[in-house]
Amino acid sequence: MNLTTSYLGLRLRNPLIASASPQNAELDHLRWLDDAGIGAVVLPSVFQEQLEAGTNDYASIGAACAEVPEFLAPLDGGPYGLIPESHLALIMRAKAELSVPVIASLNGASASHWTRYAALLEEAGADALELNLYFVPVDPLEPGAAVEQRYLDVLGSVRQAVKIPVAVKMPPYFSSIGNMASRLVKGGADGLVIFNRYLQPDIDLQRLELSSELELSSAREIRLPLLWIALLAGRVEGSLAASGGVESAEQVVKYLLAGADAVMTTAAILREGPGCVHTLLAGLEDWLDTQPVESLEQIRGSMSWLRLKKHDNYVRANYLQLIEGFGSAHRS
Repeated sequence: MNLTTSYLGLRLRNPLIASASPQNAELDHLRWLDDAGIGAVVLPSVFQEQLEAGTNDYASIGAACAEVPEFLAPLDGGPYGLIPESHLALIMRAKAELSVPVIASLNGASASHWTRYAALLEEAGADALELNLYFVPVDPLEPGAAVEQRYLDVLGSVRQAVKIPVAVKMPPYFSSIGNMASRLVKGGADGLVIFNRYLQPDIDLQRLELSSELELSSAREIRLPLLWIALLAGRVEGSLAASGGVESAEQVVKYLLAGADAVMTTAAILREGPGCVHTLLAGLEDWLDTQPVESLEQIRGSMSWLRLKKHDNYVRANYLQLIEGFGSAHRS
């Protein structure tokens, strides 16, 4: 079965991508993912705060990283135990040793001089860049238009710095997701990752303080990104990657039917290890073998809004049908 796909103009051997996680900072882990059959890897993010708190001498960082051996040893500091210099070295080593595309990641919330670091990620050999825009608009006086412009400004700054493909990992909280998706693509994004998952605090009732424990995504979270993948597929230019809720091959198949070009997972790999990649791909192939197709391209987007003749499941009319059906079932 032909599982090849195109994402951000990159040809992948299959649609499964290991999204950014702390483990992706370890070269051994990346090798295991490669051996397990992953289609591409996203390296851990370099954060805006990390860059602004550290050196701003990007030219010297780039010159130093030209001497790769100086940065082969792990360095302390910053998220995931990496500082910018060692992160560039990680890209170089990953590109030298892996057989799959290596996607770098930048995490920021506002456009400023830190976006110039994107050029160094490109120079280090990254095949593409994922822009993880993580901003919670806590000011009640900040209008939605200003929040949207903030995203477009960051994208514009990064787009000016690099020639490699850029994907934007967007949140699901815009008032018009479809419009914002279109604007991001027109603003220079080669693709969109649907969606960014904000880490939301809880309240510890014993200590009466906020707690921020990491909770991995589960299959029940698939429906919102699935909906918007289906609504956007074929209606906005650029690639679409699905993110969130992948626990088994079932979720991978659903995302592809909705129209995703690639499917990202972190939670499954963190729970089960790189070996789950083989399990997910085997499950995908098993399902495809039950269909009269020779490649996944023949099923991609077949359940999207654009391809379905009836749109009831994607519009308001279906809401009434579901509510009435639920009430009837519980009265009987």
